[in-house]
Amino acid sequence: EKAVQNFFSLHALRYFYTASSGVPNFPEFVVVGLVDDVQIVHYDSNTQRLVPKQDWMKEVIADDPHYWEMSSQNAQASQQNFKASIGNLKKRFNQTGGVHTYQRMYSCEWHDDTGEVNGFDRHGYDGEDFIVFDLKTLTWIAPKPQAVITKHNWDRDTVRNERWKNYLTQECIDWLKKYLDYGRSTLLRTELPSVSLLQKTPSSPVTCHASGFYPNNTMLFWRRDGEEVHEDVDHGEILHNHDGTFQKSVDLDVSSVKAEDWGRYSCVFLLSGVKGDIVTKLDPKVIKTNWGKTEINRDEGGKDTFGLFVQPDLQ
Repeated sequence: EKAVQNFFSLHALRYFYTASSGVPNFPEFVVVGLVDDVQIVHYDSNTQRLVPKQDWMKEVIADDPHYWEMSSQNAQASQQNFKASIGNLKKRFNQTGGVHTYQRMYSCEWHDDTGEVNGFDRHGYDGEDFIVFDLKTLTWIAPKPQAVITKHNWDRDTVRNERWKNYLTQECIDWLKKYLDYGRSTLLRTELPSVSLLQKTPSSPVTCHASGFYPNNTMLFWRRDGEEVHEDVDHGEILHNHDGTFQKSVDLDVSSVKAEDWGRYSCVFLLSGVKGDIVTKLDPKVIKTNWGKTEINRDEGGKDTFGLFVQPDLQ
């Protein structure tokens, strides 16, 4: 119960920085800021402008224009730093041409029920971890031999590391709370999903598909006789819908389930901020299928996107 409560109360402010070289028709540098996976700001090297992505962010800017000016300057400075870093990393990995990316993700998390906070800072090169901040020891972890020299340099800068800890555990949290307050009507809203049971062929797993929910703090699982099922279950990732809501699915392999036992199974959906759950019994009569049809049936409104095209994100 406590684990579920903590899971539901988690809020996060995240920033993703991506620098690239050798990628045609893509900005050399991009910054994206998100609160609870909702994009709030965007910057890229083509426009060299920090752009608010939510209407309520304009209120933040109006109330504190100095903050916006400083944030814009920081993004422009980071653009130069990241460009130099890619050059240094290519030398360190003994590379010349080709496509290369340097990414950074830093974030702070806050449980609004317990007050517990946490912070992260990860740097990656060409899709793999390069150096990671350890908030507990205020040191840096180097998974790659090429990162060891950076680790030693950054470990020695104890003042900077202490300041970064304070940012992640205090200043960043203050901004997160401020954003949640300004964007309350959007960020703290709740929307319940439509839940469907889907099956491609009689021998395929049955997919419990929930679409149209917000926020993305959710649990979706199969249970049998009131107990959660872990075997023969495959959990899908949470995906974005075009309207700002989310979708998620969980598969149940029914090949070993006897027909008379189907009624013992049900799919359960839980959503942060909403009491109770949505329970969908495993019933052949309610399963949507495309056996012999050209496409899977969809609810009106088009929220069940079973054949979804997912645009890759920055990570």
